[in-house]
Amino acid sequence: MPRLLTDTRVVFGRYLRQTLRSRPAMLFGLLQPLMFLVFFGPLLERIPLGGDGDSWQTLVPGLLVQLGLFSSAFAGFGIILEKHHGVIERMRVTPVSRLALLLGRLLRDVLQLLAQSLLLVAAGVVFGLRAPVMGVAVGFLFVGVLALSLASLSYALAMRVSTPQEFAPVINAFNLPAMLLSGILLPMALAPSWLDAVSHFVPFRYLVDAVRAAFTGDYGDGRIAVGALAAVLLAAASMTVGTQLFRRAGA
Repeated sequence: MPRLLTDTRVVFGRYLRQTLRSRPAMLFGLLQPLMFLVFFGPLLERIPLGGDGDSWQTLVPGLLVQLGLFSSAFAGFGIILEKHHGVIERMRVTPVSRLALLLGRLLRDVLQLLAQSLLLVAAGVVFGLRAPVMGVAVGFLFVGVLALSLASLSYALAMRVSTPQEFAPVINAFNLPAMLLSGILLPMALAPSWLDAVSHFVPFRYLVDAVRAAFTGDYGDGRIAVGALAAVLLAAASMTVGTQLFRRAGA
C-alpha cells in the first residue's frame, strides 16, 4: 500500500505538471458548456421548467454534468498519443505499479475537472446563478465521482485500440444518447412520458437531478440520496471494469 501511494503521487505529479503547461487545453474544454451558458441560458429565464429553483439553478448543474461527461469520456485520447510516441512502452519496463499508472491519471483528471467546474459556476454567477456554497460543493462531489467513473473506462478503452479513429466513434456513440436522455439541458419532466420512462435507465439522469437539488439547497430531497447511490454504483462498476481492462492491456 505505501508503494502504491508513492507511485500514484509520482504519476499524478507528472500529469499535473503536463496539464499546467497546457492551460489553453483546459480552457478549451470549457468552451462547449460556456457556449450553452451564454447562448442558451438566457432563453430559459422566462420559461417554466417544472422544477425547483430558477433557470440558472436548472441549467448550470446540467452543464457541470455535461462537462464531466465529455471531458472524462475523452480522457483516453492522451494514452493513444502516448502509445504512438513510445511513452507507454517506456513505462512498461519501470517497476511502477500498474494500478498507480491509472490512479495518478484519474486524480489529475478529477482535479482538472473541478477547476473547470469552478470556472463554469463563476461564469454562471455572473449571469445570475445563486446557489448555496454547500450545494455547489455537493455538486462538485458528484461531478468528481463521475469523472473517476468515466475516465477509468476511457483509459481502459484507449489501451485496447490503436488509433483515435477507433476510439472516437465509440465515445460519441455513448455520449450523445447519454446527454440527451439525462436531462442535462432541460429537465426530463418536460419530456413525453415514453421518453421520460426511457431516461430512467440512464444513470446520469439521477446525478443531474441530485446536483440540481443541491443547487437549490434541498439537502433532504430524496433525489440527492438516489443520485448518491447511482454515483457509487456507477463508480464501483466502472472502476472495477476499467482497472481490470487497464491491467490486462499491460500499461
